[in-house]
Amino acid sequence: MDPISKELLNILACPKCKTSVKLEGNTLVCTNSSCGLVYPIRNGIPVMLIEEAEKTAKTL
Repeated sequence: MDPISKELLNILACPKCKTSVKLEGNTLVCTNSSCGLVYPIRNGIPVMLIEEAEKTAKTL
């Protein structure tokens, strides 16, 4: 079972660059390769705060 619903995933966007996000494990990853922030999902709730995001290895 996915940690969040497909309906919610369809409306979420990266708060930094406004690009869509994709589910990877228990995180949401920005699909914009130049941004590439990774947002955690805690207790089934996406934490879409730039301050809580981590950079992917691709964007370091």
